[in-house]
Amino acid sequence: MNINERPLIFDGAMGTYYASVCKNPLSKCELANIYDRKTILNIHKEYINAGCKAIKTNTFGANKISLESDYNTMRSVIVKGYEIAKEAAMDTDVLVFADIGPIPVLEKISLLTAYKEIVDVFLKLGAANFIFETFSSYEYMVEISKYIKEKNSNAYVLMELAVSPEGFTRIGISGEKFIEKVSNISSIDACGFNCFLGPNHLLRYIKTLNIENKTISVMPNSGYPTVINNRMFFSNTKEYFASQMLEIAKQGVAIIGGCCGTTPEFIRETVAKIEGLSPHEIVSSIKGEKIQFEKLIIKNSLLEKIRLGEKIIAVELDPPMDTGIDFFMNSAKSLKEQGADAITIADCPVARVRVDSSLLACKLKRELNITTIPHMTCRDRNINATKALLLGLSIEGVNNVLVVTGDPVPTAERDEVKAMFSFNSVILANYITNLNDTTFSSPFNICGALNVNAINFSSQLAHAKKKIENGVTMFLTQPILSKQAVENLKRARRELTAKILGGIIPIVSHRNACFMNNEISGISVSEEITELYKDISKEEATILAIKISTDIAREIHDYVDGYYLITPFKRIDIISEIIKNIGNINS
Repeated sequence: MNINERPLIFDGAMGTYYASVCKNPLSKCELANIYDRKTILNIHKEYINAGCKAIKTNTFGANKISLESDYNTMRSVIVKGYEIAKEAAMDTDVLVFADIGPIPVLEKISLLTAYKEIVDVFLKLGAANFIFETFSSYEYMVEISKYIKEKNSNAYVLMELAVSPEGFTRIGISGEKFIEKVSNISSIDACGFNCFLGPNHLLRYIKTLNIENKTISVMPNSGYPTVINNRMFFSNTKEYFASQMLEIAKQGVAIIGGCCGTTPEFIRETVAKIEGLSPHEIVSSIKGEKIQFEKLIIKNSLLEKIRLGEKIIAVELDPPMDTGIDFFMNSAKSLKEQGADAITIADCPVARVRVDSSLLACKLKRELNITTIPHMTCRDRNINATKALLLGLSIEGVNNVLVVTGDPVPTAERDEVKAMFSFNSVILANYITNLNDTTFSSPFNICGALNVNAINFSSQLAHAKKKIENGVTMFLTQPILSKQAVENLKRARRELTAKILGGIIPIVSHRNACFMNNEISGISVSEEITELYKDISKEEATILAIKISTDIAREIHDYVDGYYLITPFKRIDIISEIIKNIGNINS
């Protein structure tokens, strides 16, 4: 399909408009293709009469997960939706686009297979134009667009993300990088943004991008919504929307339309505004109005020490479960004096609430000038909250962070305590990398976790390499307490380009060894070590813990850039002795 008109004007919202015109709207408006055909047909015709040249089928949520249905129901919704749209566009030059929205992620299904299943239904109906809209990631989109082109080389594929005013999706994908990558993929004909933002925010964002020689689409909401009685309402006027869409068109955007809150009147007003647009008013080259900021030269003490060939020592202290902070602060101060280069702070380990790791990191930095590595989990924060936290850390001079997906909430509590996982550690690393390039005056050193005790270590290494591709520059390993863990560490050293801190946790008793081996995910204690703790006193166990930990530190010395010591049961005395012994090894 060639876009002969610039811009090509799409229709507006289906879901919000359907809910406003129907007396008893279905909760899933796609089902109206089956049960309220006339209303959907009339909506399509209203948009066509308003002057748009492309309409989307009422199939945005037509997938088995969103519809909570089987394949046959999904297929029926798609078939009816496509037939209704084609009937509405009959005897006109209006294009019909097969509309496909994101499928909610479920671990038990293959998303690529699910998208192909939907596409196949459309292709059998004769669909030649496809729009994938309101996505948070373009994962699978390259594959599915190639799949469409293999079936129909003349098909037209449009891909749209939903971004925040900062230009990131809800899982931290950069809109700018999306445009750069997708616009160079031959199987994707056009790309852009829709939903989430109103026209003014998307206008501002488009001005920061270089879209020269790219076919870009912009389909904003009518504005920001207001929630009244659990329903969303959009109060912006059609005149304002149309004036902003005219300015968007002037930036060289080739495809425009409306999303949530827009109606046929919004499109009618936009068509009237665009009719007067002359070619010389369109900007020929978008240079991008990026906000410039000064990069501060703040050395990262950990990376600097490694660069000089020295082994660093990072010690993990669990944050307190209440407001009693004295032990934590005094221990951190003592460990620094003993020779620890950094304090790592877990982020509510095993999903049990403790004092926030980032706030403690700032307190240690400000009051004791201690280098910190706060852990940052992907549990219980969306991307906005994560960015806000990172901005605060950066302002406080904390420039190291360990990104982990995070432990799930224990099963017995799930009915009362809800966990939120909007993204994972790889996505978070990529997000921080993007912010390092665009936002932070002093970049973060992004650390990741490496499980040297993994049964399938090849898979763990592949995952680690993916983390490196997304910005991780240092790994902290799980505790090394077996010969296999040592061998896996050696392999990691050979295959990974990132720095590695070898994990060491002192075992304080036979019971402790058994507990870690059976109850703690990611830790494997050899039988040989476990047997050594049988029938010995607490004092003897302390001496043994120091000896075993020191021996492990010595054995892995040539394969690590430093050590990651994990404090057991507040036993700072043991950690202090291990630090002294590591000092002797390093010297």
